[in-house]
Amino acid sequence: MHHIREATINDVATIQRLAEETWWPTYSPLLVNEQIKYMLAEIYSSEKITDQIEQGTQTYLLLTEDEQPVAFAAYSPREENPEVYKLHKIYCLPSTQGKGYGKILINAVNEKVLAAGKHVLELNVNRQNNAKSFYEKMGFTITYEEDVPIGPYWMNDYVMRKEL
Repeated sequence: MHHIREATINDVATIQRLAEETWWPTYSPLLVNEQIKYMLAEIYSSEKITDQIEQGTQTYLLLTEDEQPVAFAAYSPREENPEVYKLHKIYCLPSTQGKGYGKILINAVNEKVLAAGKHVLELNVNRQNNAKSFYEKMGFTITYEEDVPIGPYWMNDYVMRKEL
């Protein structure tokens, strides 16, 4: 049995643990270990997640299976264009992949975006990431390519968009 709830600052360590457990199997084939370590420390620091939750700059959703957190997503309006919402993060533990939790989380974010009166959701995905085909099945299409600097590294992404 699964359940989705909005994360609070009490969930920061859980979000960090889920990120750690999903990032290594996801990105080890694509990125060097130093880049993964750097990005986890940069994106998932306790301070950064706490600030995002407290200030409402990103809303985190936690999906639990039998009351155990197994997946999460984070979204917000885009700063430069609040008519467009961005799915910043969506990760499911490898042991739960194939159970439909990614689809459930995307649908939950879709509902939140529509409830806010908006109709566009976009995300970035590494151009080599197999998740691209999952996003395409979920109705996202590639809008453009983007190379984003993060410290001394680059994220070579597709920006994918979905009309809701």
